[in-house]
Amino acid sequence: MNPLLPLDEYIPDGEPRVFDGRVYLYGSHDKAGSDRFCVRDYVVYSADVKDLSTFRYEGVSYRKEQDPRSKSKLVDYYAPDCIKGNDGRYYLYYFSAGPNTASFGPLSVAVSSSPSGPFEYLHDICYKDGTPVLAYLTNDPTAINDEGNIRLYYGWGLGRDFSSKIFGPLYRFVLSKLCHRDLKTIKETKPSILSCAYCELEDDMYTVKGEVKAVLDSKTTAKKGTPLYEHPFYEAPSIRKIGKWYYLVYSSNENNELAYAKSRYPDHGFEFGGVIISNADLGYKGNKRPKFPAGTIHGGIAELNGRYAIFYHRCTNDTDFSRQAMAEWINIDKDGDIAQVGITTSGLTGPIKENGQFPVARCCYLYNKRKKDKKGKRAIVSEQNGELVVTRVKKGTVIGFKYFDLTGVDALVIHGSNEGEGEGDFLLAYEEGGAIVGRGHYSDGKAEIKFEKEAQVTGLFLTYEGTGSLTLKTIEFALGE
Repeated sequence: MNPLLPLDEYIPDGEPRVFDGRVYLYGSHDKAGSDRFCVRDYVVYSADVKDLSTFRYEGVSYRKEQDPRSKSKLVDYYAPDCIKGNDGRYYLYYFSAGPNTASFGPLSVAVSSSPSGPFEYLHDICYKDGTPVLAYLTNDPTAINDEGNIRLYYGWGLGRDFSSKIFGPLYRFVLSKLCHRDLKTIKETKPSILSCAYCELEDDMYTVKGEVKAVLDSKTTAKKGTPLYEHPFYEAPSIRKIGKWYYLVYSSNENNELAYAKSRYPDHGFEFGGVIISNADLGYKGNKRPKFPAGTIHGGIAELNGRYAIFYHRCTNDTDFSRQAMAEWINIDKDGDIAQVGITTSGLTGPIKENGQFPVARCCYLYNKRKKDKKGKRAIVSEQNGELVVTRVKKGTVIGFKYFDLTGVDALVIHGSNEGEGEGDFLLAYEEGGAIVGRGHYSDGKAEIKFEKEAQVTGLFLTYEGTGSLTLKTIEFALGE
Protein backbone atom coordinates (compact mmCIF):
# COMPACT_ATOMS: atom_id res chain seq x y z
CA MET A 1 0.00 0.00 0.00
CA ASN A 2 1.07 3.64 0.01
CA PRO A 3 3.59 4.70 1.04
CA LEU A 4 5.35 1.76 -0.59
CA LEU A 5 8.19 1.46 1.90
CA PRO A 6 8.44 1.41 5.71
CA LEU A 7 6.99 4.56 7.25
CA ASP A 8 10.39 5.69 8.53
CA GLU A 9 11.86 5.57 5.00
CA TYR A 10 12.03 8.58 2.68
CA ILE A 11 12.80 7.67 -0.94
CA PRO A 12 11.65 10.36 -3.42
CA ASP A 13 12.23 10.76 -7.17
CA GLY A 14 11.50 7.07 -7.65
CA GLU A 15 12.53 5.44 -10.92
CA PRO A 16 11.13 1.89 -11.16
CA ARG A 17 13.08 -0.54 -13.34
CA VAL A 18 12.23 -4.21 -13.90
CA PHE A 19 15.11 -6.69 -14.10
CA ASP A 20 14.63 -10.47 -14.08
CA GLY A 21 11.12 -10.40 -12.65
CA ARG A 22 11.75 -7.87 -9.90
CA VAL A 23 11.01 -4.16 -9.86
CA TYR A 24 13.87 -2.14 -8.41
CA LEU A 25 13.15 1.32 -7.05
CA TYR A 26 15.96 3.85 -7.50
CA GLY A 27 15.57 7.26 -5.94
CA SER A 28 17.08 10.03 -3.90
CA HIS A 29 17.24 9.61 -0.12
CA ASP A 30 15.70 12.16 2.25
CA LYS A 31 15.22 12.07 6.00
CA ALA A 32 12.51 13.29 8.37
CA GLY A 33 12.68 17.00 9.16
CA SER A 34 15.62 17.67 6.84
CA ASP A 35 16.57 21.21 5.81
CA ARG A 36 17.62 20.28 2.27
CA PHE A 37 17.06 17.63 -0.41
CA CYS A 38 18.71 14.24 -0.67
CA VAL A 39 20.99 14.20 2.36
CA ARG A 40 21.55 10.44 2.63
CA ASP A 41 23.31 7.72 0.59
CA TYR A 42 21.51 5.97 -2.24
CA VAL A 43 19.69 2.78 -1.24
CA VAL A 44 17.63 0.33 -3.30
CA TYR A 45 14.38 -1.50 -2.61
CA SER A 46 12.86 -4.22 -4.80
CA ALA A 47 9.76 -6.39 -5.09
CA ASP A 48 8.60 -9.39 -7.09
CA VAL A 49 6.42 -8.07 -9.93
CA LYS A 50 3.88 -10.78 -9.04
CA ASP A 51 3.76 -9.76 -5.37
CA LEU A 52 3.95 -6.01 -4.79
CA SER A 53 2.82 -6.18 -1.17
CA THR A 54 6.38 -6.20 0.18
CA PHE A 55 9.40 -4.23 -1.00
CA ARG A 56 12.68 -5.73 0.16
CA TYR A 57 15.52 -3.54 1.37
CA GLU A 58 18.57 -4.26 -0.79
CA GLY A 59 20.95 -2.06 1.18
CA VAL A 60 23.12 0.97 0.50
CA SER A 61 23.91 1.02 -3.21
CA TYR A 62 26.17 4.05 -3.58
CA ARG A 63 27.83 6.06 -0.81
CA LYS A 64 28.41 9.81 -1.00
CA GLU A 65 32.14 9.53 -0.38
CA GLN A 66 32.46 7.52 -3.62
CA ASP A 67 31.78 10.61 -5.74
CA PRO A 68 35.01 12.42 -6.71
CA ARG A 69 33.49 15.76 -5.66
CA SER A 70 33.18 14.59 -2.05
CA LYS A 71 36.30 16.08 -0.56
CA SER A 72 36.12 18.24 2.54
CA LYS A 73 32.31 17.96 2.42
CA LEU A 74 30.09 15.22 1.08
CA VAL A 75 27.93 15.96 -1.94
CA ASP A 76 24.19 15.27 -2.07
CA TYR A 77 22.94 12.71 -4.58
CA TYR A 78 19.94 13.90 -6.58
CA ALA A 79 17.45 11.87 -8.62
CA PRO A 80 19.11 8.81 -10.25
CA ASP A 81 18.09 6.31 -12.90
CA CYS A 82 19.45 2.87 -13.74
CA ILE A 83 19.59 0.84 -16.97
CA LYS A 84 21.20 -2.40 -18.07
CA GLY A 85 24.05 -1.89 -20.51
CA ASN A 86 24.87 -3.93 -23.57
CA ASP A 87 27.63 -5.62 -21.56
CA GLY A 88 25.13 -6.96 -19.01
CA ARG A 89 26.20 -4.59 -16.25
CA TYR A 90 23.98 -1.98 -14.58
CA TYR A 91 24.60 1.74 -14.94
CA LEU A 92 23.38 4.30 -12.41
CA TYR A 93 23.08 7.82 -13.83
CA TYR A 94 23.00 10.57 -11.22
CA PHE A 95 23.70 14.19 -10.40
CA SER A 96 25.81 15.52 -7.52
CA ALA A 97 24.63 18.69 -5.82
CA GLY A 98 24.68 20.47 -2.50
CA PRO A 99 27.85 21.26 -0.53
CA ASN A 100 31.17 21.17 -2.37
CA THR A 101 29.63 21.46 -5.84
CA ALA A 102 28.59 24.24 -8.20
CA SER A 103 25.01 24.38 -9.43
CA PHE A 104 24.38 22.34 -12.57
CA GLY A 105 27.78 20.72 -12.78
CA PRO A 106 28.59 17.44 -14.57
CA LEU A 107 26.27 14.45 -14.71
CA SER A 108 27.85 11.16 -13.66
CA VAL A 109 27.47 7.40 -13.98
CA ALA A 110 28.36 4.52 -11.66
CA VAL A 111 28.42 0.81 -12.53
CA SER A 112 27.66 -2.53 -10.86
CA SER A 113 27.31 -6.19 -11.78
CA SER A 114 24.00 -6.24 -9.83
CA PRO A 115 20.88 -4.07 -10.15
CA SER A 116 20.95 -3.53 -6.39
CA GLY A 117 24.61 -2.51 -6.32
CA PRO A 118 26.94 -1.73 -4.78
CA PHE A 119 27.87 0.69 -7.55
CA GLU A 120 31.31 2.12 -8.25
CA TYR A 121 31.97 5.52 -9.79
CA LEU A 122 32.74 5.17 -13.50
CA HIS A 123 32.93 8.60 -15.15
CA ASP A 124 31.30 11.97 -15.69
CA ILE A 125 29.23 12.32 -18.87
CA CYS A 126 31.60 13.93 -21.35
CA TYR A 127 32.40 14.72 -24.97
CA LYS A 128 34.99 12.75 -26.95
CA ASP A 129 37.73 15.17 -25.87
CA GLY A 130 36.96 14.46 -22.22
CA THR A 131 35.23 17.80 -21.55
CA PRO A 132 32.23 17.39 -19.20
CA VAL A 133 28.81 17.87 -20.79
CA LEU A 134 27.32 21.10 -19.47
CA ALA A 135 25.01 21.88 -22.39
CA TYR A 136 21.60 23.15 -21.23
CA LEU A 137 21.16 22.70 -17.47
CA THR A 138 22.46 19.39 -16.14
CA ASN A 139 19.86 17.98 -13.77
CA ASP A 140 17.82 14.81 -13.14
CA PRO A 141 19.31 12.36 -15.68
CA THR A 142 17.19 9.53 -17.08
CA ALA A 143 18.28 6.93 -19.60
CA ILE A 144 17.03 4.10 -21.78
CA ASN A 145 18.69 1.18 -23.52
CA ASP A 146 16.73 1.31 -26.77
CA GLU A 147 17.63 -1.92 -28.60
CA GLY A 148 21.30 -1.29 -27.92
CA ASN A 149 21.17 2.49 -28.32
CA ILE A 150 21.90 4.30 -25.06
CA ARG A 151 19.82 7.47 -24.85
CA LEU A 152 20.20 10.06 -22.07
CA TYR A 153 17.78 12.86 -21.16
CA TYR A 154 18.12 15.60 -18.54
CA GLY A 155 17.38 19.27 -17.91
CA TRP A 156 15.73 22.02 -15.93
CA GLY A 157 13.07 24.49 -17.06
CA LEU A 158 12.58 26.73 -14.00
CA GLY A 159 8.81 27.03 -14.61
CA ARG A 160 8.89 30.70 -15.60
CA ASP A 161 8.51 32.42 -18.98
CA PHE A 162 11.82 34.09 -19.81
CA SER A 163 10.75 35.15 -23.30
CA SER A 164 9.69 38.68 -22.32
CA LYS A 165 11.37 41.28 -24.53
CA ILE A 166 11.22 43.87 -21.77
CA PHE A 167 12.41 41.77 -18.84
CA GLY A 168 14.44 39.24 -20.82
CA PRO A 169 17.86 40.82 -20.10
CA LEU A 170 17.11 40.94 -16.36
CA TYR A 171 15.85 37.36 -16.37
CA ARG A 172 18.99 36.14 -18.16
CA PHE A 173 21.21 38.00 -15.70
CA VAL A 174 19.44 36.38 -12.73
CA LEU A 175 19.61 32.99 -14.47
CA SER A 176 23.36 33.33 -15.03
CA LYS A 177 23.92 33.86 -11.31
CA LEU A 178 21.53 31.10 -10.31
CA CYS A 179 22.82 28.49 -12.75
CA HIS A 180 26.53 29.41 -13.02
CA ARG A 181 26.33 29.93 -16.78
CA ASP A 182 27.68 33.02 -18.56
CA LEU A 183 25.31 35.32 -20.41
CA LYS A 184 26.80 34.40 -23.80
CA THR A 185 26.05 30.69 -23.22
CA ILE A 186 22.51 31.46 -22.08
CA LYS A 187 21.80 33.61 -25.14
CA GLU A 188 23.36 31.17 -27.62
CA THR A 189 21.72 27.98 -26.29
CA LYS A 190 18.71 27.33 -28.55
CA PRO A 191 15.79 27.19 -28.36
CA SER A 192 16.47 27.94 -24.68
CA ILE A 193 18.88 26.77 -22.01
CA LEU A 194 15.66 26.05 -20.09
CA SER A 195 14.72 22.84 -21.93
CA CYS A 196 14.73 19.08 -21.62
CA ALA A 197 17.93 17.94 -23.33
CA TYR A 198 18.82 14.70 -25.14
CA CYS A 199 21.96 12.96 -26.29
CA GLU A 200 23.08 9.47 -27.32
CA LEU A 201 26.01 7.75 -25.62
CA GLU A 202 28.82 5.55 -26.90
CA ASP A 203 29.20 1.94 -25.76
CA ASP A 204 31.34 3.13 -22.84
CA MET A 205 28.06 4.53 -21.39
CA TYR A 206 29.43 8.02 -20.72
CA THR A 207 30.82 9.58 -23.94
CA VAL A 208 28.35 11.62 -26.00
CA LYS A 209 27.80 10.48 -29.55
CA GLY A 210 26.71 13.33 -31.86
CA GLU A 211 25.02 16.48 -30.62
CA VAL A 212 23.17 17.44 -27.45
CA LYS A 213 19.84 19.03 -28.28
CA ALA A 214 16.54 20.14 -26.77
CA VAL A 215 13.57 17.79 -27.15
CA LEU A 216 10.86 19.36 -24.95
CA ASP A 217 9.94 22.98 -24.27
CA SER A 218 9.87 24.77 -20.96
CA LYS A 219 7.46 27.66 -20.38
CA THR A 220 9.98 29.99 -22.02
CA THR A 221 9.70 28.30 -25.44
CA ALA A 222 6.29 26.58 -25.35
CA LYS A 223 3.71 28.25 -27.56
CA LYS A 224 1.35 30.46 -25.57
CA GLY A 225 -2.24 29.26 -25.46
CA THR A 226 -1.30 25.59 -25.83
CA PRO A 227 -1.65 22.82 -23.21
CA LEU A 228 2.15 22.55 -23.11
CA TYR A 229 2.43 26.22 -22.10
CA GLU A 230 0.11 25.48 -19.17
CA HIS A 231 2.01 22.29 -18.28
CA PRO A 232 5.56 22.91 -19.56
CA PHE A 233 8.71 20.98 -18.79
CA TYR A 234 10.16 22.02 -15.43
CA GLU A 235 12.35 19.12 -14.24
CA ALA A 236 12.39 15.38 -13.43
CA PRO A 237 12.36 13.79 -16.91
CA SER A 238 11.76 10.03 -17.05
CA ILE A 239 11.94 8.17 -20.37
CA ARG A 240 10.23 4.92 -21.37
CA LYS A 241 9.47 3.19 -24.66
CA ILE A 242 6.11 1.41 -24.66
CA GLY A 243 5.10 -0.17 -27.93
CA LYS A 244 5.84 2.30 -30.71
CA TRP A 245 5.73 5.34 -28.42
CA TYR A 246 8.45 7.09 -26.47
CA TYR A 247 6.99 8.54 -23.26
CA LEU A 248 8.74 11.46 -21.60
CA VAL A 249 7.25 11.87 -18.11
CA TYR A 250 8.22 15.08 -16.32
CA SER A 251 7.33 17.48 -13.52
CA SER A 252 5.53 20.51 -14.91
CA ASN A 253 5.76 24.07 -13.63
CA GLU A 254 2.82 23.28 -11.34
CA ASN A 255 5.47 21.43 -9.26
CA ASN A 256 3.00 18.87 -7.94
CA GLU A 257 2.03 17.01 -11.10
CA LEU A 258 3.64 14.49 -13.40
CA ALA A 259 2.76 15.25 -17.01
CA TYR A 260 3.87 13.42 -20.13
CA ALA A 261 4.74 14.01 -23.75
CA LYS A 262 5.00 11.27 -26.36
CA SER A 263 6.63 10.78 -29.74
CA ARG A 264 7.33 8.07 -32.30
CA TYR A 265 10.95 9.22 -32.19
CA PRO A 266 13.44 9.36 -29.32
CA ASP A 267 15.02 12.71 -30.24
CA HIS A 268 12.22 14.90 -31.60
CA GLY A 269 8.49 15.22 -32.14
CA PHE A 270 7.37 15.07 -28.50
CA GLU A 271 3.85 16.40 -28.06
CA PHE A 272 2.05 17.07 -24.79
CA GLY A 273 -0.19 14.20 -23.75
CA GLY A 274 -1.67 15.21 -20.42
CA VAL A 275 -1.26 14.92 -16.66
CA ILE A 276 -0.80 11.47 -15.14
CA ILE A 277 -0.97 12.32 -11.43
CA SER A 278 -0.76 15.16 -8.91
CA ASN A 279 0.44 14.41 -5.39
CA ALA A 280 -2.33 16.73 -4.14
CA ASP A 281 -4.99 15.45 -6.59
CA LEU A 282 -5.12 18.88 -8.25
CA GLY A 283 -6.86 18.62 -11.60
CA TYR A 284 -8.19 15.13 -10.88
CA LYS A 285 -11.85 15.11 -11.92
CA GLY A 286 -11.72 18.91 -12.03
CA ASN A 287 -10.47 19.34 -8.46
CA LYS A 288 -8.92 22.75 -7.75
CA ARG A 289 -8.03 22.35 -4.08
CA PRO A 290 -5.02 20.47 -2.67
CA LYS A 291 -6.26 17.29 -1.00
CA PHE A 292 -2.84 16.60 0.53
CA PRO A 293 0.08 18.98 1.18
CA ALA A 294 1.38 19.64 -2.33
CA GLY A 295 5.06 19.77 -3.22
CA THR A 296 7.74 18.59 -5.60
CA ILE A 297 7.10 15.45 -7.63
CA HIS A 298 9.22 13.06 -9.68
CA GLY A 299 8.58 9.54 -10.92
CA GLY A 300 8.35 7.07 -13.76
CA ILE A 301 6.29 4.32 -15.39
CA ALA A 302 6.84 0.59 -14.99
CA GLU A 303 5.14 -2.46 -16.50
CA LEU A 304 4.42 -4.86 -13.64
CA ASN A 305 3.07 -8.28 -14.50
CA GLY A 306 1.10 -7.02 -17.50
CA ARG A 307 -0.16 -3.75 -15.97
CA TYR A 308 1.31 -0.25 -15.94
CA ALA A 309 1.98 1.83 -12.83
CA ILE A 310 3.17 5.35 -12.17
CA PHE A 311 5.62 5.82 -9.29
CA TYR A 312 5.80 9.22 -7.57
CA HIS A 313 6.29 10.67 -4.07
CA ARG A 314 4.36 12.59 -1.44
CA CYS A 315 5.62 15.36 0.85
CA THR A 316 5.62 15.02 4.65
CA ASN A 317 6.86 16.86 7.76
CA ASP A 318 5.61 20.20 6.33
CA THR A 319 8.56 20.39 3.94
CA ASP A 320 9.70 19.38 0.45
CA PHE A 321 12.73 17.70 2.02
CA SER A 322 11.04 14.61 3.55
CA ARG A 323 9.39 12.73 0.70
CA GLN A 324 8.03 9.18 0.52
CA ALA A 325 7.60 6.72 -2.36
CA MET A 326 4.09 6.11 -3.73
CA ALA A 327 2.61 4.31 -6.76
CA GLU A 328 -0.73 3.96 -8.58
CA TRP A 329 -2.03 1.86 -11.46
CA ILE A 330 -2.60 3.68 -14.74
CA ASN A 331 -4.23 2.79 -18.03
CA ILE A 332 -2.67 3.35 -21.45
CA ASP A 333 -5.43 3.28 -24.06
CA LYS A 334 -5.26 2.03 -27.65
CA ASP A 335 -4.08 5.45 -28.85
CA GLY A 336 -1.29 5.52 -26.30
CA ASP A 337 -2.96 8.13 -24.10
CA ILE A 338 -2.95 8.12 -20.30
CA ALA A 339 -5.76 9.59 -18.20
CA GLN A 340 -5.01 11.26 -14.86
CA VAL A 341 -5.39 8.97 -11.85
CA GLY A 342 -6.06 9.87 -8.23
CA ILE A 343 -3.88 9.35 -5.18
CA THR A 344 -4.80 6.42 -2.94
CA THR A 345 -3.76 4.61 0.20
CA SER A 346 -4.29 1.17 -1.35
CA GLY A 347 -1.83 1.86 -4.19
CA LEU A 348 -0.77 -1.24 -6.11
CA THR A 349 -2.12 -3.87 -3.73
CA GLY A 350 -5.87 -3.30 -4.05
CA PRO A 351 -8.45 -2.57 -1.31
CA ILE A 352 -6.94 -2.95 2.15
CA LYS A 353 -8.38 -5.61 4.47
CA GLU A 354 -7.63 -4.66 8.07
CA ASN A 355 -8.87 -5.88 11.43
CA GLY A 356 -6.14 -4.45 13.63
CA GLN A 357 -4.15 -1.23 14.07
CA PHE A 358 -3.70 0.87 10.93
CA PRO A 359 -1.46 3.99 10.84
CA VAL A 360 -3.40 7.22 10.32
CA ALA A 361 -0.26 8.50 8.56
CA ARG A 362 -1.14 6.31 5.56
CA CYS A 363 -3.98 8.70 4.69
CA CYS A 364 -4.06 9.96 1.10
CA TYR A 365 -6.26 13.01 1.81
CA LEU A 366 -5.39 15.57 4.50
CA TYR A 367 -6.80 19.09 4.39
CA ASN A 368 -9.18 21.47 6.16
CA LYS A 369 -12.57 21.85 4.49
CA ARG A 370 -13.26 25.21 6.18
CA LYS A 371 -10.23 27.27 5.27
CA LYS A 372 -7.23 27.43 3.03
CA ASP A 373 -4.38 25.34 4.34
CA LYS A 374 -1.32 27.40 5.29
CA LYS A 375 2.16 26.02 5.77
CA GLY A 376 3.02 25.92 9.44
CA LYS A 377 -0.63 25.61 10.47
CA ARG A 378 -2.09 22.88 8.27
CA ALA A 379 -2.51 19.28 9.37
CA ILE A 380 0.51 17.24 8.32
CA VAL A 381 2.03 13.80 8.34
CA SER A 382 5.02 14.12 10.65
CA GLU A 383 7.58 11.93 12.36
CA GLN A 384 7.54 12.23 16.15
CA ASN A 385 9.72 10.12 18.43
CA GLY A 386 10.39 7.72 15.57
CA GLU A 387 6.70 7.25 14.74
CA LEU A 388 4.87 8.69 11.76
CA VAL A 389 1.65 10.40 12.91
CA VAL A 390 -0.89 12.96 11.72
CA THR A 391 -0.63 16.14 13.74
CA ARG A 392 -2.18 19.64 13.85
CA VAL A 393 -5.65 18.12 13.38
CA LYS A 394 -8.09 20.97 14.05
CA LYS A 395 -11.75 21.71 13.52
CA GLY A 396 -12.64 20.99 9.89
CA THR A 397 -9.66 18.70 9.18
CA VAL A 398 -10.52 15.92 6.71
CA ILE A 399 -8.50 12.69 6.81
CA GLY A 400 -9.22 10.38 3.88
CA PHE A 401 -8.26 6.82 2.91
CA LYS A 402 -8.95 5.14 -0.44
CA TYR A 403 -9.74 2.24 -0.35
CA PHE A 404 -10.62 -0.36 2.31
CA ASP A 405 -12.43 -3.67 2.16
CA LEU A 406 -14.63 -3.23 5.23
CA THR A 407 -16.55 -6.48 4.90
CA GLY A 408 -17.52 -7.54 8.41
CA VAL A 409 -16.20 -4.38 10.09
CA ASP A 410 -18.80 -2.56 12.19
CA ALA A 411 -16.74 -0.07 14.19
CA LEU A 412 -13.40 1.67 14.39
CA VAL A 413 -11.44 3.30 17.18
CA ILE A 414 -9.20 6.30 16.55
CA HIS A 415 -6.14 6.41 18.81
CA GLY A 416 -4.14 9.56 19.42
CA SER A 417 -2.06 11.35 21.99
CA ASN A 418 -3.89 12.42 25.13
CA GLU A 419 -1.44 15.09 26.23
CA GLY A 420 -2.90 18.60 26.12
CA GLU A 421 -5.20 17.90 23.19
CA GLY A 422 -8.71 18.88 22.26
CA GLU A 423 -12.06 17.17 22.47
CA GLY A 424 -15.00 16.77 20.13
CA ASP A 425 -16.73 14.66 17.49
CA PHE A 426 -15.33 12.81 14.52
CA LEU A 427 -17.72 12.35 11.60
CA LEU A 428 -17.34 9.34 9.31
CA ALA A 429 -18.31 9.13 5.63
CA TYR A 430 -17.56 6.53 2.97
CA GLU A 431 -17.09 9.14 0.28
CA GLU A 432 -15.52 12.59 0.40
CA GLY A 433 -18.34 14.95 1.32
CA GLY A 434 -20.77 12.02 1.43
CA ALA A 435 -23.49 11.13 3.91
CA ILE A 436 -22.42 10.75 7.53
CA VAL A 437 -22.48 7.05 8.43
CA GLY A 438 -20.91 7.22 11.86
CA ARG A 439 -20.07 9.60 14.68
CA GLY A 440 -17.80 9.28 17.69
CA HIS A 441 -16.60 11.54 20.49
CA TYR A 442 -12.87 12.04 20.90
CA SER A 443 -11.52 12.54 24.40
CA ASP A 444 -8.55 11.27 26.39
CA GLY A 445 -6.79 10.23 23.20
CA LYS A 446 -9.50 8.00 21.76
CA ALA A 447 -12.76 8.01 19.78
CA GLU A 448 -14.96 5.00 18.98
CA ILE A 449 -17.19 5.15 15.90
CA LYS A 450 -19.84 2.57 15.14
CA PHE A 451 -20.89 2.23 11.50
CA GLU A 452 -24.51 3.14 10.89
CA LYS A 453 -24.40 1.67 7.40
CA GLU A 454 -22.78 -1.54 6.17
CA ALA A 455 -19.79 -1.08 3.90
CA GLN A 456 -17.73 -3.36 1.68
CA VAL A 457 -15.07 -1.81 -0.59
CA THR A 458 -15.10 1.90 0.03
CA GLY A 459 -13.20 4.95 1.15
CA LEU A 460 -13.05 6.26 4.70
CA PHE A 461 -13.26 9.99 5.34
CA LEU A 462 -12.99 11.35 8.87
CA THR A 463 -13.78 14.99 9.70
CA TYR A 464 -12.89 16.44 13.08
CA GLU A 465 -15.47 18.84 14.51
CA GLY A 466 -14.01 19.46 17.95
CA THR A 467 -11.71 21.89 19.72
CA GLY A 468 -7.96 22.11 20.13
CA SER A 469 -5.28 20.43 18.05
CA LEU A 470 -4.92 16.64 17.89
CA THR A 471 -2.12 14.21 17.11
CA LEU A 472 -3.48 10.94 15.74
CA LYS A 473 -1.63 7.64 15.57
CA THR A 474 -3.71 4.63 14.56
CA ILE A 475 -7.15 3.40 13.57
CA GLU A 476 -8.30 0.13 15.06
CA PHE A 477 -10.86 -1.83 13.05
CA ALA A 478 -13.37 -3.95 14.97
CA LEU A 479 -15.09 -6.95 13.38
CA GLY A 480 -18.78 -7.55 14.08
CA GLU A 481 -19.82 -10.66 15.98
